[in-house]
Amino acid sequence: MSLTEAATVHSTAPASHPVRIALIGAGRIGSNHAEIVARLVPGASLVAVSDPVGESAQRLATALGAPLATTTVDDVLTSDEVDAVLITAPARSHTDLVVAAAAAGKHVFVEKPMAVTLADADRAIAAAADAGIVLQVGFNRRFAPGFAAARAAIDAQKVGTPQLLRSLTRDPGPYTADPARVPQWTIFLETLIHDFDTLCFLNPGARPVRVHAVADALVRPDAKGAGHLDTAVVTVQFDNGAIATAEASFSALYGYDVRGEVFGSGGMVTAGSGLSTDMTYYGPDGLHADTARRDTDLLHSAYVGELTAFVDAIRTHTPAVVTGQDARTALSIALAAIRSVETGSAVDLDG
Repeated sequence: MSLTEAATVHSTAPASHPVRIALIGAGRIGSNHAEIVARLVPGASLVAVSDPVGESAQRLATALGAPLATTTVDDVLTSDEVDAVLITAPARSHTDLVVAAAAAGKHVFVEKPMAVTLADADRAIAAAADAGIVLQVGFNRRFAPGFAAARAAIDAQKVGTPQLLRSLTRDPGPYTADPARVPQWTIFLETLIHDFDTLCFLNPGARPVRVHAVADALVRPDAKGAGHLDTAVVTVQFDNGAIATAEASFSALYGYDVRGEVFGSGGMVTAGSGLSTDMTYYGPDGLHADTARRDTDLLHSAYVGELTAFVDAIRTHTPAVVTGQDARTALSIALAAIRSVETGSAVDLDG
């Protein structure tokens, strides 16, 4: 945590009352978060849904019992009935929404990426510190049981000094999105950024110092000429000597696949699986196991965990578990990976 983020956290929610939360952005992931807050997070209450599509806001608010549905973010930010916001709007709007919410005194949970430039990341961090609000970023893998257990084993020195790390994200296929509607560099800024945070999380205390990336359009090669990238591998070197790789693909036909690994001087830990359950069927045609097809299924407990941690931070007047500075570090790797693809060379990170 940076010094600026160590500022005192103020809360507008009395400890004896639920934290009143408004959703900004009622799309797929926002709807998932809203349902979790409304039904599964102790000490929280969903009180509003904001989305530029009025029907989407009203439908979700009605389904989850939120009293306010609006197409205007200001209705949420100026309300005395709102203590905190969940920002799940399009990525390029995140920083401005964080800054506006902080200025209004609202605690903020923002989906990744918090920003797409380092200047905007600094702006968001400073706004939260100045306002004394909780700012948490949605890096959910930290809360997945396997990844949390891996970090605990690393903290307990069971792995020794990390030497080789790996994190991967393979989205479920077949890939059906229109490449023309996918913002350039999405694979780094919105997909692999999870893996960059995971690598830092599993190499605690170490700083990324060098990045090299290669990327291509192997899923939709016809879209490469327009700048589309759907497959990438990134190498990250850390100042403790560890070498890490992150890889991503937009189309894994067998399901959603998220895994991590740390090999060290004293042992190894692995985490993650694409399996939806631990059941394996043994039959005349061999073995069969079901796989998850959505992130909200595979990582359901992680989503519940991160939102519960956000509410707990507000109620206990403590900083977020996943900070704006964590988001800035992951973003610095993503931006270096983009520069590496553009130049074909490794990129050194500033100290």
